[in-house]
Amino acid sequence: MEHYGTILLVEDDISLAKWVAEYLTEQGYKTTICQRGDQVIEQVRATPPDLVLLDIMLPGQDGISVCRELRQFYQAPIIMLTARDDEMDEVIGLEVGASDYMMKPVRPRALLARIKTALRANTDNKESRLENPNITVGKLTIDTESRTVSFADQEVHISSAEYLLLHYLASNAGQVVSRDAVFKATKGREYDGLDRSVDVLISSLRKKFNDDPQHPEKIKTIWGRGYLLVATAWQ
Repeated sequence: MEHYGTILLVEDDISLAKWVAEYLTEQGYKTTICQRGDQVIEQVRATPPDLVLLDIMLPGQDGISVCRELRQFYQAPIIMLTARDDEMDEVIGLEVGASDYMMKPVRPRALLARIKTALRANTDNKESRLENPNITVGKLTIDTESRTVSFADQEVHISSAEYLLLHYLASNAGQVVSRDAVFKATKGREYDGLDRSVDVLISSLRKKFNDDPQHPEKIKTIWGRGYLLVATAWQ
């Protein structure tokens, strides 16, 4: 069987974990199970996977804090899973660096599609970083090799998901980009009409760059068309 990548599945429901792992193994992914949140960091440092599937409710350490710690050194995709239909979980998960978010019960084909697109987007981003090492818009500088962002010579700490969105908007500074284009570029999939994650990330970026949410100048929402990073507003 062809091998498509390695996945660390962090899930304390062992029956669910085994079922998901067996399915992903059948699809060509080498899958390892971890049942405790407080064991994830050590395991990822020892054997970094290509992608982490991370439940929020975990013994030892919750998934939100695990994701936050992982993002200090781990840049590959993290897809968060939760049984709670709580919008704040999604907001917080994205803010601490989750690449994507899925509600339980997980549908196997939908999960597989998210995994494939996350891995493909990560590969595309690596290639983009090699081709375009730096992006500068006014006083905004994005170093694609180190994945760091600075504004007016001050480093701005942003999550992985925020970085991908800002990178795409800055690469298209001065141009309106559609919501569909943003989803394809940052998540590797089309907008489903319901996902609010881009709006959450736009709001978070505005806060970090002191862009008035009521009257934004740096990152604008163009109703009915998409988003615009205003090149002249970053001076």
